[in-house]
Amino acid sequence: MEANSSFGQIINGSKPVLVDFFAEWCGPCKMMPAILKELKDAIGNQAIILKVDVDKNPDVARQFNVQGVPTLIIFKEGFVKWRQSGVVHAKQLKQQLDMILK
Repeated sequence: MEANSSFGQIINGSKPVLVDFFAEWCGPCKMMPAILKELKDAIGNQAIILKVDVDKNPDVARQFNVQGVPTLIIFKEGFVKWRQSGVVHAKQLKQQLDMILK
């Protein structure tokens, strides 16, 4: 993620966007890439998956009150539809996305 404006454009779209707020130094965050790949394989192009490094994008993290990492937020049309801190498994993420996609 380079610019906040492009982030804003992406999360304001009609497709759900799962954002993984993470940090390089965060141990649990290192589990998320494999989980997100499993999720991507399950959902295909139904949703967008983004990773946002809170150390490189502090303004975005602050804007969404990200206190700890990993924090996962699902946006649709600019609104937060779901959020949770900590490692969340692909099956649970898919269930959340399925409810939003209905």
